[in-house]
Amino acid sequence: MTITFLGTGTSQGVPVIACNCEVCTSTDFRDTRLRSSILIEAEGKVIVIDSGPDFRYQMLRANVQRLDAIVFTHEHKDHIAGLDDIRAFNYRQKGPIDIYANIQVQNALQKEFHYIFQEFIYPGIPEIKMHTIDKEIFEIGKVRFLPIEVLHYKLPVLGFRINNFTYITDAKTISETEKEKIKGSKILVVNALQKQMHISHLTLDEAVAFAEEIGAEKTYFTHISHRLGRYQDIARELPNGIELAYDGLKLNV
Repeated sequence: MTITFLGTGTSQGVPVIACNCEVCTSTDFRDTRLRSSILIEAEGKVIVIDSGPDFRYQMLRANVQRLDAIVFTHEHKDHIAGLDDIRAFNYRQKGPIDIYANIQVQNALQKEFHYIFQEFIYPGIPEIKMHTIDKEIFEIGKVRFLPIEVLHYKLPVLGFRINNFTYITDAKTISETEKEKIKGSKILVVNALQKQMHISHLTLDEAVAFAEEIGAEKTYFTHISHRLGRYQDIARELPNGIELAYDGLKLNV
């Protein structure tokens, strides 16, 4: 299984054009982050988790030629806003794209992209095949997903474990029951927004403590605000086995 980080950033603290902070002016490509998303290539399937506002460019940048499915973690705009751009894959593949989402995400998609769900199918609109997920294991082809529920303040968000790889974004609290689903993962990806306290995201210190509690062989932080600091500076602060992810990073799991 190959994992590609399509984006490791967040809309929280997105810099404005006039921002002159160290991250925004950095020449290190690892400090340029699009909204968080990953590409999974496994068992002959090409799957994306979340299609945020940068989805189209992310897919072009990664030279993705086929898309079998999108799996959604939750309904915030920085995770769903790019759904319209699947239409290029509809055209190329001559069929709908499988979408995996819980009911709350489906309700948001129906409001945001109402034209996709109308009885009259206007030529050229995105074509999807909806699959309802919750906390139960589901499969896309032979790729097995174990949902992990976390809380983004009070909003339930789904993370996913695929074999020995776990991906979690937009978490602030995780119950002991859900932590048990994560333990034993060889690779953990979890959000680390910034150093300052935040109501709905893990801080850097909280993410480090969580990573050490889970004890994965390798942990990568994602959903990173520019307020966290430069990649090179933060890398020096992190314990062994913990790194910042960056756009374009590939993992063979």
